[in-house]
Amino acid sequence: MAISLSVVLMLAIVLVVLIRGGSIKPGPAVVAILFGFFLASTGMAPSIQRFLDSIAETINSISF
Repeated sequence: MAISLSVVLMLAIVLVVLIRGGSIKPGPAVVAILFGFFLASTGMAPSIQRFLDSIAETINSISF
């Protein structure tokens, strides 16, 4: 849960920066947000979550 919350926060910050910088207009941003919202309620959500968890674990296991 903590990983998904931090990912949501990070993506929200990126989205705000993109909107303020003019890289993305507010209309397409709303469409992207709605797409993510509805995608989360589909049967693909657990697969996407497992994929993101595996990426997070891989990044976490890298030692510098």
